[in-house]
Amino acid sequence: MNEITHFINGEHVKGTSGRFADVYNPATGQVESKVPLASRAELDAAIANAKEAQVGWANVNPQKRARVMMKFVELLHRDMDKLAEALSREHGKTIPDAKGDVIRGLEVAEFSIGVPHFLKGEYTAGAATGIDIYSMRQPLGVVAGITPFNFPAMIPMWKFCPAIAAGNAFILKPSERDPSVPNMLAELMIEAGLPKGVLNVVHGDKEAVDGILDHEDIHAIGFVGSTPIAEYIYSRGSANGKRVQCFGGAKNHMIIMPDADMNQVVDALVGAGYGAAGERCMAISVAVPVGKETADKLVAALKDRVEALRVGPYTAGDDVDFGPLVTKEAQERVRGLVDQGVSEGATLVVDGRDFVAKGSEDGFFIGPCLFDNVTEEMEIYKQEIFGPVLCIARAETYEEGLRLAMEHEYGNGVAIFTRDGDTARDFTFRINVGMVGVNVPIPVPLAYYTFGGWKRSGFGDLNQHGPDAFRFYTKTKTVTSRWPSGTKEGASFTIPTME
Repeated sequence: MNEITHFINGEHVKGTSGRFADVYNPATGQVESKVPLASRAELDAAIANAKEAQVGWANVNPQKRARVMMKFVELLHRDMDKLAEALSREHGKTIPDAKGDVIRGLEVAEFSIGVPHFLKGEYTAGAATGIDIYSMRQPLGVVAGITPFNFPAMIPMWKFCPAIAAGNAFILKPSERDPSVPNMLAELMIEAGLPKGVLNVVHGDKEAVDGILDHEDIHAIGFVGSTPIAEYIYSRGSANGKRVQCFGGAKNHMIIMPDADMNQVVDALVGAGYGAAGERCMAISVAVPVGKETADKLVAALKDRVEALRVGPYTAGDDVDFGPLVTKEAQERVRGLVDQGVSEGATLVVDGRDFVAKGSEDGFFIGPCLFDNVTEEMEIYKQEIFGPVLCIARAETYEEGLRLAMEHEYGNGVAIFTRDGDTARDFTFRINVGMVGVNVPIPVPLAYYTFGGWKRSGFGDLNQHGPDAFRFYTKTKTVTSRWPSGTKEGASFTIPTME
């Protein structure tokens, strides 16, 4: 049985806690390896290495740190196929989708090459007689990221690339469900020229998470996962005096106006609702057609397309649209929520609960499911299902559709499909959701903008990647400087002013 290691101080280190978790191939349902679950002692050792390495790394000038990122991007391109295969084997997503996972992380690495610009401070000469004022941005020290299973390449890179480029050392605690790719990324960073100890990968469970939250040498924490855990990490980390940014659950709505291009809408919904088996925090999980005619057309057009979706293992290549869920528990949870939707009175138009992939009968598969006549009181509307399930919640008017999205507790992403610019403009200004798409089903901003949800989808003042990342991982120091040409006798007992 393959045993995955931690990656500490530039070396693969076997776990010593005696505790392990199984790592499955979701397509076969078989255990492929074991990942160690770190003890506090193992975590403390990694943090100590990071703290020591960070001092020297912070003194490397930003241009040289940027060159490490440049080389890292080159290596990601070189090893794209290798990374995608490892990712698909442990997560289950198709190879093209796995490459997309890597590429969206790579784009943040590319953006981080611009770190010399983002660390520039401000300068005012002659702010007062003989006084100059300037500011500088400096790294925090050792920072950490706790990242989810659904994007084992992208989200770790969203976290560690800007943090490291800014001069910090980084502790990455990735999901124990698909841990191999984070180790591979750490290896590539060392190959790119990163000093040992600046990036450490520590695998673990709640014990490791709590150790990060409580350790006095961790100064900032980034998290992506479910809302209950996001709230826990945000509250405990903040109580311990750390900077914390946490991104939680989602229930992303797509408002479909009567004037929308129905072919475009259906294509968008099929891809955004069922891609990666729905295991995306930006998946569209609720379609809101406005008006009965719009809704009837949408259901009729979606039914055939959803029934025709191809489900199977990533090894089937281009013959598969999406793969299995990540674990048996996830499969059972999604099936249970579909059962509950039926019992609550929603119309199950397409039922994928009993799907079995030929040749992969033990895999964690579930076929695509499509619900119509979903209402606000139903659990399938309230909860983030995180599976290949699309709900249609009909609205009589635009205002009702807008209200549905605005009153939901989550506010990660939302989209509107329309040909009318006035409607789209009104929607983008009024909606209380962090990321908005206009005729774009998955409105994930590119790396030079920031990613973040509102309401119970996001906790903390600063978002991921974009300029916010460098603000989050640095602190501002402001210097007021005077070089007097002579000595003025006498003390002043008034507060200094710029007079």
